[in-house]
Amino acid sequence: MFKRVFELKESRGTAIADREDAIDVAVESIRRNRETLEDYAKVHPRFLFSLEPVKVPAQPLVAKLMAEAAAKANVGPMAAVAGVLADLAVKDMLSAGCEVAVVEDGGEVSAVSNVPVDVALAAGDEPLSRKFGFRLTDFPIGVATSSGRFSHALSFGDAEAATVFCGNAGLADAAATAVGNVVKGDDYQAAIQRGIERAHSIEGVEGVLIIYKDFVGTAGKIPKIIKVDPCGNSAHV
Repeated sequence: MFKRVFELKESRGTAIADREDAIDVAVESIRRNRETLEDYAKVHPRFLFSLEPVKVPAQPLVAKLMAEAAAKANVGPMAAVAGVLADLAVKDMLSAGCEVAVVEDGGEVSAVSNVPVDVALAAGDEPLSRKFGFRLTDFPIGVATSSGRFSHALSFGDAEAATVFCGNAGLADAAATAVGNVVKGDDYQAAIQRGIERAHSIEGVEGVLIIYKDFVGTAGKIPKIIKVDPCGNSAHV
């Protein structure tokens, strides 16, 4: 298995594949789609700053997918940027002939694999950060986490982590933002329930896990929760 950490402007993440050339494909895909998105945003600046869904463009594909995911979650299109970039990179890796294609971009994971993939839940300096994670076995899958405590991404909530599982990372990214936005307030259990209800309202969300003020809530289909072992035999992000 081949693994590489990459950094392309604001995009920083990890790519894993069973073919070394597929890693290059993934990095090039993210670079190309970032440039395409930047060019599109120069002509459509609202795409970068809107906190609400925008009209879905026919092209380019990266903007189209972002806008579609944002519309389902009722958030701005940039809430889906990292997840969509990861999805497109995985698509290109599969086209290159690999059977294990995993891309983590800014904490959002897109994966297709013929072996289990372990991913850690990252929540900054929170006590549970990178102490546990998920064993992914059903593919394709997208995993995304929004946090009001540690992430550089915009969130109107206060959750340590709102992690969403979908069939693709673009929707998971947008949905995690939507869920994280409503997890706040002094009634911690009620806040978690609001997040779960928000997740249930988004078509395509398969499961959600929320950590808020030492309380944890889950709903839907959640991959097996595991203790994170960086030395494990499975692909690890």
